[in-house]
Amino acid sequence: GNEELEEPLAIRPSSETIISHSFARWVKSYRDLPILLNQWNNVMRWEKRTTLFLRTTEFLWQEGHTAHRTIEEAEERTLMMLEVYKAFAEEDAAMPVIMGRKSENEKFAGALRTYAIEALMGDGKALQAGTSHNLGTNFAKSFDIQYLDADGQRKYCATTSWGASTRLVGGIIMVHGDNAGLILPPRLAPYPVVIVPIWRNDTEKAAVSVLVERVEKMLKGKVRVQIDLSENTPGWKFNEWELRGVPVRMEIGPRDVKNNSVMLVRRDNRGRESVPVEALESRLPALLAEVQEALFQRAKAFQDQNTRHTDSYEEFKQIIAEKRGFVRVKWAEDSAAELAIKAETKATLRVIPFDQPEGGVKGTCFYTGKPATCEAIFARAY
Repeated sequence: GNEELEEPLAIRPSSETIISHSFARWVKSYRDLPILLNQWNNVMRWEKRTTLFLRTTEFLWQEGHTAHRTIEEAEERTLMMLEVYKAFAEEDAAMPVIMGRKSENEKFAGALRTYAIEALMGDGKALQAGTSHNLGTNFAKSFDIQYLDADGQRKYCATTSWGASTRLVGGIIMVHGDNAGLILPPRLAPYPVVIVPIWRNDTEKAAVSVLVERVEKMLKGKVRVQIDLSENTPGWKFNEWELRGVPVRMEIGPRDVKNNSVMLVRRDNRGRESVPVEALESRLPALLAEVQEALFQRAKAFQDQNTRHTDSYEEFKQIIAEKRGFVRVKWAEDSAAELAIKAETKATLRVIPFDQPEGGVKGTCFYTGKPATCEAIFARAY
């Protein structure tokens, strides 16, 4: 990671440079604005120590870039995209996040302001799950992105960039998974339901297969279903699909054929319920919605239980060292103090959250003793 290469290479950590060159060619008039671009691509980060999904030298991601007439328009787009990432994280990935602004030390190089969503992993470390940058006119001035406005004046564009990557996959694994394997939110699972047929002989196999086929036809176009017809034992299949994190396992055996029912088993809490076949079309989507909500609420409860407030730096150090999690403190927005805290505790300022105390922060900074200007969240992070 820090050795000089024989042949110099240029790597792309993100695409602001490439996109800004293009904006400079495309933008001539205010009528050309706004420009809204989105792309899915791979980028590089020169990581010395990698962590699967969370910190890799190359990863796939989604990134967007926009150009606007004013900084205010750019700010509106920046915050809108942060809301999009929050909605995906919470509504689809069932992963609660905290929205906020990055500090001057932590913001994207060249940005006017950087916003982020932060999630708390099961081991108490934070994960930056998505970022959105208001670049102001900084990149426009560097790359000469100008437009002729309606008043006849030439002006610099305001630009934005925002992205989310495959580290979200790592986030889902670490927020929801347990010692048995993955637990996937139903909205993101490739197959929310797996059907495991159970039989001991050819006679039972014939009867069970008829019911399996009937259920498959009933659910087609309504719920994505995978049928495990492998030769492995039922116990092996149960463990395999638990490992893969399929939200609901549907067991169909001779007893179910006799009762014209199926057995539904939840991955998140291993709850079991027998459901009549005629009720399956309504019950199964409802059950998947219950699992989705339960995963979010469980993760939210964990985040709340592991978010602590302190006004004492000594207590802060103890929490970071022994308990981890989010630590919310009164903060004076001192960049030098922020770097000192990182050096002493390995904790970084994750975000200055949007939800600040009503009427402003009263009191002094927990570290410097200066008048506090906001509340901030610190944590050790991936």
